[in-house]
Amino acid sequence: MRLLSAAVLAGAATASTLNQQPIQLPKTFPEQAKNALDKQFNKMKDVLKGLTTEAAAVWDEVAMLYPEDMAAASYFSLPKKHNRRPDHEWDHIVRGADIQNVWIQNSNGEKEREIDGKLDTYDLRVKAVDPSSLKVDPDVKQYSGYLDDNENDKHLFYWFFESRNDPENDPVVLWLNGGPGCSSLTGLFLELGPSRINEKLELVYNPYSWNRNASVIFLDQPVNVGYSYSSSSVSNTVAASKDVYALLTLFFKQFPEYAHQDFHIAGESYAGHYIPVFAAEIQSHKKTNINLKSVLIGNGLTDGLTQYEYYRPMACGDGGWPAVLDKQSCQSMDNALPRCQSLIQNCYDSESVWSCVPAAIYCNNALLAPYQRTGQNVYDVRGKCKDSSNLCYPELGWISKWLNEKSVMKALGVEVDGYDSCNFDINRNFLFQGDWMKPFHRLVPGILEKIPVLIYAGDADFICNWLGNKAWSEALEWPGHKDFANAEMEDLRIDGEKTGRKIGEVKTHGNFTFMKIHAGGHMVPLDQPEASLEFFNRWIMKEWF
Repeated sequence: MRLLSAAVLAGAATASTLNQQPIQLPKTFPEQAKNALDKQFNKMKDVLKGLTTEAAAVWDEVAMLYPEDMAAASYFSLPKKHNRRPDHEWDHIVRGADIQNVWIQNSNGEKEREIDGKLDTYDLRVKAVDPSSLKVDPDVKQYSGYLDDNENDKHLFYWFFESRNDPENDPVVLWLNGGPGCSSLTGLFLELGPSRINEKLELVYNPYSWNRNASVIFLDQPVNVGYSYSSSSVSNTVAASKDVYALLTLFFKQFPEYAHQDFHIAGESYAGHYIPVFAAEIQSHKKTNINLKSVLIGNGLTDGLTQYEYYRPMACGDGGWPAVLDKQSCQSMDNALPRCQSLIQNCYDSESVWSCVPAAIYCNNALLAPYQRTGQNVYDVRGKCKDSSNLCYPELGWISKWLNEKSVMKALGVEVDGYDSCNFDINRNFLFQGDWMKPFHRLVPGILEKIPVLIYAGDADFICNWLGNKAWSEALEWPGHKDFANAEMEDLRIDGEKTGRKIGEVKTHGNFTFMKIHAGGHMVPLDQPEASLEFFNRWIMKEWF
């Protein structure tokens, strides 16, 4: 592929930004990224904005410190091999253009669309999954399929499970895993879904599944994650939010029997980025069929400026569990924190790729890498990493094997050649688009004005630990800030009774709630399934609303 010169790139940046002086790319801007620009040039215009002399200097400074990381810049992911099934093989197809063309008369006698949003390029394909074929919750109605953005050749896979209890009245929940770039089918089979998969690739019934009292949609997003695919890529949270809004709108149009129930968005890890943006996108539409009532973020990365301060305490014995690092390593993390926070603040101030990428590279190397080098599980400070090829959890390998079985893919209508639990190209794409350190927590006050927000955290996680989650939730500026910050943590017990087993602590004020779940790692429903179902059921029953 032909290499574009730095002068050409600088000219494009200048043309796209008013009153900006001619600039040069950082000296260390990776050749791989320059090569990619020839084919994907238009998509990079936003990336090229905002490169000042100071930003270029910071980029080069961090590149000198961590050359291998900065040289790994990735902006686009390779498309997955796939074979699109003909329309007649699907049970239902919902055309976004049909929905967008429905006009109604409002109270003022004016014509307006029944549902807001740009939906004309989207379709939703639906397959009724025979529960007896896969035996994943064999008594529960299920649907799978794809949301298609035909204009941009994007196809998101989803799998829906009805509530085991009362699907006509129980709420609907969208579940999102993080990464960025990890499949939400991980959550299905490792955490809160109807079945687990054991070493023999056998299905094991999960009595603590969240569809015990709610219908749940598991979504593989962004594209090229799990069973999803595309010839292009999504590498930032805002772009992903448009796809999720379209999916939900078309899903509830096809299944209006679920649209009148309460709807909640839940997720963990990088979903701390996703969920505020997705909820804000839904709330931005005045005319919608999405009955959003709350959001739940588990062990999330939401406010890096606040949260990165708490990696040292969690690794060094101040988070309630024994220290993982020695005093020298702890001191080096203390020494690195001011520079890390300065870089994140620059990212918050400009939200420029050129500021946000060096912040992520520097802070992750200075404050996460010392812990990672110990071989300890970054998702659970209580033990070693058991399987480095599967994010420390051998169960992920078993899940991938089962989901790659031809009979499974056929039963679900899957169109890709194979399944991977995480796509690390996507992970790098998000990082090198500056998404990692973006201040998406700033959207939470607007969300709190309309609906409740739950932040929960297992207290044994390192990577998105409870100390940092409690700190950012207490630091958040909103009308109830002072009362929430001053509220005392109270015991959280099974059945809400004083005599019930203690499973954690909780504090709440107004629409904001924080929970610390005892003896839970990064994936609370995996480590503490009973406690997880307990607080989830009580949350959707509006105990803390």
